[in-house]
Amino acid sequence: MAFKYDEALPWGRSFDEYCRMFDLTADDLNNTILGCADGPASFNAEMFGKRRRVVSCDPLYQCTKDQIRTRIDATYDTVISQTRGNKDKFVWDVIPSIEELGRIRLAAMNRFLADYANGKAQGRYVPAELPELPFASNSFDLALCSHFLFLYGDHLSLEFHKGAVDELCRVAREVRLFPLLNYNAEPSPFVTPLAEHLQNTGRAFSIRKVPYEFQRGGNLMLTIATAAA
Repeated sequence: MAFKYDEALPWGRSFDEYCRMFDLTADDLNNTILGCADGPASFNAEMFGKRRRVVSCDPLYQCTKDQIRTRIDATYDTVISQTRGNKDKFVWDVIPSIEELGRIRLAAMNRFLADYANGKAQGRYVPAELPELPFASNSFDLALCSHFLFLYGDHLSLEFHKGAVDELCRVAREVRLFPLLNYNAEPSPFVTPLAEHLQNTGRAFSIRKVPYEFQRGGNLMLTIATAAA
């Protein structure tokens, strides 16, 4: 059995997972941060609770809190069921079981929902989507994009990836993308041509191992410095 999704699904991760996925240091967390395609992740809410500000953008934020909750409820069983049929594609250590995965994800998404109305009023949740973002150039020190680019490569073309990365590089001085796999835990075929695109546009980049692996083999992050090399 393989995963099969028709669209990007609302599925949120926590502050702790963001820190490990993106290898975020204390200095990183003091930067101005954009979370792109954050969906119902609790990173923004938890950062706000620590008196730090993150701006998150996602087309999901066109919806009301109740509409988002309905979408989460509608997709939760699908994700859990497909994960149950693909257990071998994951590393069950920090998250020891499918039941614990469901608990952790729901806790993160409920934390997001509790913060959403207030955060949206404060401009922390912005309805926007790649490859065009409503932010001025160099608005952020760091842009993070989790479980969107590469993951949905069967729906998003290489040209989309190039345009999305160019846009992230426009609005932030450093870009970090995680993971470099598709949702079936297979290496994305777009990594190499995207690296060539970055090289051709004069951007320094590296692929780094991070202290996080849930998808089996999914412990690599692409980091891009947006200044010309």
